[in-house]
Order: sequence, then C-alpha cells, then structure tokens
Amino acid sequence: MTARSAGIRRRTRIGTRLLAMVAVGALGLGAAHESASADGKAAPRDRSPFTGLAARQGPVLAVKFDNARSARPHTGIAQADIVYVEKVEGGVSRLMGVYSSRIPKTLGPVRSARKSDVELLRQFGRPALAYSGVRRSLTKMLRKSPLYTRPHARIPSAYFRSARRPAPHDLFVRPKSVLRSAPKASLPTDIGFRFGPAPAGGSPTQKRTVRYSSASHTFRWSPGRARWLASFDGVPARTTSGARLGAKTIVIQYVHMPPSRYKDVNGEATPYIKTVGSGRALVLRNGKAYSTRWKRSDATGGTSFTRPDGSRMPFARGQVWMVYAGR
Repeated sequence: MTARSAGIRRRTRIGTRLLAMVAVGALGLGAAHESASADGKAAPRDRSPFTGLAARQGPVLAVKFDNARSARPHTGIAQADIVYVEKVEGGVSRLMGVYSSRIPKTLGPVRSARKSDVELLRQFGRPALAYSGVRRSLTKMLRKSPLYTRPHARIPSAYFRSARRPAPHDLFVRPKSVLRSAPKASLPTDIGFRFGPAPAGGSPTQKRTVRYSSASHTFRWSPGRARWLASFDGVPARTTSGARLGAKTIVIQYVHMPPSRYKDVNGEATPYIKTVGSGRALVLRNGKAYSTRWKRSDATGGTSFTRPDGSRMPFARGQVWMVYAGR
C-alpha cells in the first residue's frame, strides 16, 4: 500500500466517524425537541406512582363526581389515574377521580365534598380539590385543611352549567382553570401502590359486587378486553362517548364507615370513611381475586397492600379503582 492510498483510507475513516457523530447529535437534538413542553422547558416522562405507566407528572387534582342515576354518563372519569367509590348519605355513592397524568378539558357532573375526603387526600400531599360545595358547617373545616380547596363558589369561572343535564346534576368543571388557581399543588409521590406481573394464587372470579343500601357497583371480568367492566345499579357504566368504564385493577377495601355529626338537607347522617388504620381487602386483577391486608399508619402516608405471605400485592399497570366497602 502506498503512502498516498493509506492517507486516503485514514481520511475516509475519520470522515465516517464524523458523520456518525453528527447523526447521533441530530437524533439527540430531535429527541430533546420532541420532549420539550409548550413553554420550552423539558417535559419529564417519569413513571406514575398512581398507574405504573410512563406519563407526564403534573400537579395532583381530585374531583368529586356525582353518581346518581340522573348524573350518568360521566365525562372525563376514564382519564383519571385513580377512581374512588365512596358511600354517602342514604346509602348512595359518589365517585372521586384523581388526576395527574392526563388532564381532560372538562369533567363532571361535579358534586359536593365530604369531611373524610380530607383524610383520604392528605396522602397526596397538598392536591387541589374541585367540588360543587358543602354544607355550611363543613366550609370552615375544609378551608383550614391542607388541601387546595377550589369549590364552585370560590372560583365560579372554572365551572359551568350544562343545559343537557337536569339540576343539580348539571355542573361541570374545567380542570386546567382549577390548577391555574393552585400553582403549588403537589406533584405525585408514592402512595403505596406497587405494580408488576400477577402473582401466583388467587381465586378465579368472573364478577364481584359491592352494595350500599341504595346503590350497587359490579365489576365483571372481560377476557377479551383484559379488564374489569363496571356497572352501577345493574346498568353498564359508560362515558359520555359511549365507552365502557372499568379498569385492570379493582381494589375492594373494607373499612369502618360510622355516621359523622354532619347531616344532609334530609337529615341523613354523612358516613365518615376511615382510611387510616388496617383491615382486609380484595384485589381483582387478571380474572382473579386476591385476598390481601391493607394498612395506613397515618393520614400523610400511603396505603400498603400485602398478601398472606407478607409480600406486597402488585397491581396491573393502568387506572386503578378503589372501592370502599363496609366491614
């Protein structure tokens, strides 16, 4: 090989390496551009502690949903990270959606908050809470709570009435407007959920129903859709777009729900859902029911779910439903 040909080969190798470096740099710039948010800042894509999925970690927002028959179907509940099913006066139920990964444009119908919502939500730090209102006797307590309470009366511009719904099931909220009024709302943190493959054991289960005195909530396993489909009062639960509501993981948590000193306009006592303590729970996933124990030591901490052997019970990745049932 001549000196001239060796030089040509050496320059060719250098040029090839330079081209490769430029290509890698261009890919990096492209990736950085794709991950940038609208304000030009980097948009983190972390794994949500609420769903186990990769998602943008925005501030935590809780919204109280009406669940009366006249309030259905719901708008935006399918986009919640977590859906809570709660017992209220008269043995009917309300829903509460917790949002961080995805924030829909509209949510509702929105209904009133309860005292036990403060205890439940403190595990999220200082989230924002959207609701229609409360009894006058509860107003002061909620204002003094560590939550960013944002009822309809406080920021009416964030809410609107739908002419397509009968009152009082016609109130909807624009969640982004609520979050703008609570710029220091907490970001997601560990609340005790664990995610992973289904463990061995469990009892094959086709459906499970949780009943209150005036409401029922049924979850039926759909092998084709690989999730539990929800029904309220024997009717399939749907969104306003017609899609079925449901999730891959349903947690039935057995708790004490004694009557509180607060009452509704009809004189019915409001149940206080005690989410601090311990007890049994049933985790539904992958067509099976797993007997577990739940424990939450204090209001600022999360809830752990453990199997009989002491190992943590993993949930399927995705939206989780927490259904409170009486002991």
